Amino acid sequence: MKILFITDNFPPEVNAPATRTYEHCQEWIKMGAEVTIITCAPNFPHGKVYDSYENKLYQKENIEGIEVIRVWSYITSNQGFIKRILDYSSFSFMAFWVGLFQKSDVIVATSPQFFTTWAGLALSKLKRTPWVFELRDIWPESIQSVGAIENSKIIKFLEKIELALYRDATRVIAVTDAFKKNLISRGISAEKIDVVTNGSNLTLFNLEQKDEALLKKLNLENKFIVGYIGTHGMAHSLDFVVKSISKINDHSIHFLFIGNGAMKEKIVNLAKNLKIKNITFLDSIRKEDVPSYLSIVDVSLAPLKKSDTFKTVIPSKIFEASAMKKPTLLGVEGEAQRIIENYGAGICYEPENEQDFIEKIYSLKNDQELYRECQEGCTQLAQSFDRKKLANKMLNILQSIPTIELETVQDAYQRDAATQRKGKGAI
Repeated sequence: MKILFITDNFPPEVNAPATRTYEHCQEWIKMGAEVTIITCAPNFPHGKVYDSYENKLYQKENIEGIEVIRVWSYITSNQGFIKRILDYSSFSFMAFWVGLFQKSDVIVATSPQFFTTWAGLALSKLKRTPWVFELRDIWPESIQSVGAIENSKIIKFLEKIELALYRDATRVIAVTDAFKKNLISRGISAEKIDVVTNGSNLTLFNLEQKDEALLKKLNLENKFIVGYIGTHGMAHSLDFVVKSISKINDHSIHFLFIGNGAMKEKIVNLAKNLKIKNITFLDSIRKEDVPSYLSIVDVSLAPLKKSDTFKTVIPSKIFEASAMKKPTLLGVEGEAQRIIENYGAGICYEPENEQDFIEKIYSLKNDQELYRECQEGCTQLAQSFDRKKLANKMLNILQSIPTIELETVQDAYQRDAATQRKGKGAI
């Protein structure tokens, strides 16, 4: 099977979309698929092209059997609405033109930037090839939640486009059950939606001992370390976390922030202004180095802003932390909370509730029995969300797609509208 995958994030970038795509593609190739990736020059999150790469019109490389085509795009940092739109739309435009000349049995286009999926739709029409919308984020709802767009007319216009894309796609593969429920409630047929969650790479995240050399290098020996490894973005409520840290009097508890993003400078300055001593900030690290840094962490922090939108989100870092037997301190309600509580792989605090946040940190530090129980839950969670099993599940879905007859946007709209009317009649 020939798979054409369109994504604007791919290694050497280390964010969740890049990692998921890369690890899935590795498994698909082992199972006999041929995979071509169309992406851009690696630049996330700074908006600066990585060393040894150029923002060229077209460049090609092979990464462990994956054919990777990088196209030109307007590159900017993850700040400023207009610039980001130019970034996303330029990549979509270039991906479309290059995609025309790639052979494929199925096209997969992944969000969260749903401009990428426009390329998937257009290529599907011209090449008469089925396409899959991999839904990693409910966009534009999520950017409205963080205040990036406040104009209601723009939001409504974008939501119309969003729904048209879901209707047109041959399949939608969502990363959470809550995303599937969201689409069904808005009239998208349940029959065309599958769920393939994020998961743990049990081969990479398997260190059992702390990296003592790294602890010594960072001068964090004999500390209880709460670590955050990931994008420092607008959705992650890290300013709340830093303000809460200033209220923690036990300085044997140390906070380690690793990564970059739109909010990095703000939270670093906030920590300086609050004169917080028990906090360390590091820039992004390579994916292969993440297990070493996770090994020295006692608790993995996974926060998001308090919003109904984020109740449908499952932060991918909970799977990696669980694979390393590191309990998660989760500041997310909804589906992610249910997973952590069902497996007992950590404890949850109410998002942006300072008192609850601090109390839960003290609980994990001081209650050794609770901590051991959380570690046992981590093992069970990681095994249940093994990335290899999930990659195999997604490939099976893709392999079933050629039997599905392609339909026009109008056909899809009429079918989904009929489904919605039937549901209302049942009520």
